[in-house]
Amino acid sequence: MLPTGIYFETYAAEARLLKTVRARVAVALLVIGLLAVPLVSGAYVLGVAAQGFITLIAVLGLHVTVGMAGQINIAQSAFVGVGAFATAKLSGYGLPFWLVIPLAAVITGMVSVLFALPAARVKGFYLALTTLAAQVLFPIVILGLPTEWLGGIIGMAVEPLVIGGVTISSPKAFYYFTLVFVLLATCAAFNLHRSGFGRMLKAVRDNDVAAQVMGIDVLRAKISAFFVGSLFAGVAGACTAWFLQFVTIESFTLFASIWYLGMLIVGGAQSPIGAILGVLFITVFQEGLHEVGTEILRNSHEAGGAIFAATNVALGASILLVLIFEPRGLAHRWSVLTNTFRLWPFPHR
Repeated sequence: MLPTGIYFETYAAEARLLKTVRARVAVALLVIGLLAVPLVSGAYVLGVAAQGFITLIAVLGLHVTVGMAGQINIAQSAFVGVGAFATAKLSGYGLPFWLVIPLAAVITGMVSVLFALPAARVKGFYLALTTLAAQVLFPIVILGLPTEWLGGIIGMAVEPLVIGGVTISSPKAFYYFTLVFVLLATCAAFNLHRSGFGRMLKAVRDNDVAAQVMGIDVLRAKISAFFVGSLFAGVAGACTAWFLQFVTIESFTLFASIWYLGMLIVGGAQSPIGAILGVLFITVFQEGLHEVGTEILRNSHEAGGAIFAATNVALGASILLVLIFEPRGLAHRWSVLTNTFRLWPFPHR
């Protein structure tokens, strides 16, 4: 919904991502605010923010596969792991980061196609099982390969990230590094909706039979959705590898894939804003619960690990409450609030 008096003379102007001056100013202020965060925050906050940016890149990829194409994917964490192990291996050869990241993304996309081929011919529950197989096979393959290839059960050390002769190791430097990639990933996700490729994916999601009648190659569209979504996962995996400085299969579990999917569902699967709000909500709530649990442990050592188990229960309960009271996700609530703000003070229903 746009304010009264806003009109467009060309299709290009109407299709623009930021249609009004107010929207462009708001985005510019948001970016400036993100750039200024390290000036007022400590290492802990910057570390959590960098990890949140990496998670958002992975969830944006899941948005392409699940939200735009309607293909259930429970293996996003495995695809992030493929990107991380590819980065660890490629960086060991002395390749620069600007070459490692696209190579890791393409390798991840090619691996996803192997599982997209059977997944493109099944739907619903069976599609979930197919992607679940990818998640289960990921650690089996890593452990089955020779140790000198990908480290096996021990894992692999990752060469430090070096840009222009400067080693990126401090929380502040890594915050800015991940911020650049999350902004690029967010722009790509929003612009996919305006592209012919994005419209093709949404047509397949809404009704694949009707899309095929219209001349869309449904099989190619579904495979492409997995491939593009895994490109995001590959970039997230590369950032994760440099962030952790060591990659093992324990960092890319089924539990992580379920959390990725939970973040997307809570935020709203059909909009990049949903991915952003879902990651923000879960990350802030999770860190808040962990802080409460840590404070309780300081005062009562008898509580032990039960406190952190209770935080996971509380986190799961919060997700259920969001789905009960806002089944279309936080993105829908955000849309309602912004439309209310635009119409204020005029009454409306």
